[in-house]
Amino acid sequence: MERRELLRLLAGALPLLAPLARAASTDDWQALFEASTVPWKTGYATPPGDLPLTRATVRGRFPDAVTGTLLRIGPAGHDLGGERYHHWFDGDGMLHRFVIDGTDVRHQGRYVATPKRVAELRAGRRLFEAFGSILPGVEPPTSPDSLNAANTSVLPLRDELLALWEGGSATRIDARTLDTLGPKTWRADLAGMPFSAHPKVDPDGTVWNFGLSSGQQHGLLALYEIAPEGRLRRAAVVPMADLPMVHDFAVTERHLVFLLPPLVYDGKRREAGASLLDAHVWRPELGMRALVVEKRDWDKRQMLALPAGFLFHVGNAWEEDTPRGTRIHLDYARTDNADPVFTTLREVMRARLVRNLRPQLSIATLNLGTGQATQQTLPLEAEFPRIDPRRVGLRHRHVVHATQVRPDLPGFGAVARTNVENGRSQRFSYGAQAIVEEHVFIPDGTRPGWVLGTAFDFGRQKTLLSCFAADHLAAGPVAQATLAYALPLGLHGAFVPG
Repeated sequence: MERRELLRLLAGALPLLAPLARAASTDDWQALFEASTVPWKTGYATPPGDLPLTRATVRGRFPDAVTGTLLRIGPAGHDLGGERYHHWFDGDGMLHRFVIDGTDVRHQGRYVATPKRVAELRAGRRLFEAFGSILPGVEPPTSPDSLNAANTSVLPLRDELLALWEGGSATRIDARTLDTLGPKTWRADLAGMPFSAHPKVDPDGTVWNFGLSSGQQHGLLALYEIAPEGRLRRAAVVPMADLPMVHDFAVTERHLVFLLPPLVYDGKRREAGASLLDAHVWRPELGMRALVVEKRDWDKRQMLALPAGFLFHVGNAWEEDTPRGTRIHLDYARTDNADPVFTTLREVMRARLVRNLRPQLSIATLNLGTGQATQQTLPLEAEFPRIDPRRVGLRHRHVVHATQVRPDLPGFGAVARTNVENGRSQRFSYGAQAIVEEHVFIPDGTRPGWVLGTAFDFGRQKTLLSCFAADHLAAGPVAQATLAYALPLGLHGAFVPG
């Protein structure tokens, strides 16, 4: 796409803008949260400030392959000036680093000082709308980044660390100090264009990503290709009908793969004053669309159809050539609908629990030769799927994921490692008083590798960092660090070897 055409499309594509504000809820969310006695609510509380580098108590020894830094991020600034956000995804981002070296683990946490957070702290109140909240007295956003919470994921990129959000720029972070350096502008005409929270890194270091934006007449899909050293190679924006809510995607050796759930953006609802979240409508008649884009030529795109369903996260995809054409295999965490986005993840902000749907590990097969798509769903609860980073886009067998939904708690209670080819799975349960966060796979040469991740022990009001042997996950941690305090529950992270 020519740059002139890109500029024309971007001119009408500032996402998240609305001329109206919805009336405030009659409930006092802050008072309801404070009055609640559920022990897990600390996971959704607001740390009053940054957390200094602090040594944890360590049991066992973290393997040499795990020497390095685990970076994690998530919503943390949920209330300000007596007002509390109405959705978990709205909180200002807090970035955490766990510095790991054998029997020594230290933690540091810092809020990402986005322009939004800086302006609101100065004012002592919320100034702008958020993804799922329009609080009293807020003003319509003036740009995508005026809502940027920088709270969803991180991307280590050579000498830079990027804090990522869904609807605007990546935010540059100093990896040594966690100081906020400002928005990342890949190219002048891409300033403020969404750079989504789940970039994929090929084994050769090439980074692929996307962004979704609502235009004046249609949705827009931005595509990015970034060289291993962090230089932008290509970017383009293409129209997309029935703009869906898409959080994640996959890559294969030759393709980019997007699963498009039938939760689609309705501009009229947005104009009438709905939040960005509530401007989306569930339209199961559209089914789940699978968009496949050639890496080398983004104008070559193919759409396939799957049964209606919803997803946040993809594990991995890989492709094979067959006599009937190229087949792409993709695994992801699927639910029947998007109810958790509108209910569960909203109600935890007032410390209420609405029964979770149970996302299940599903494997889709897309035949590009015949245009047919099929799907198999395993009887296994799964979220936050992660794989060996050396296998991104290549054939893989194992996925590490959270599992074990319980009716009395939000989130998950166990971590698992599942073979997607035969369905065999092993798990470790953290017990009845813990909520599991995302765990990542750490390679170790030709050895089976390690699984590393955090959990919130609300019985003791502490956060745990645990390391497991990947091939003996059920045996429990080989090493575990315990912080003297609890961190707010987060979303995604990345490991940087020492």
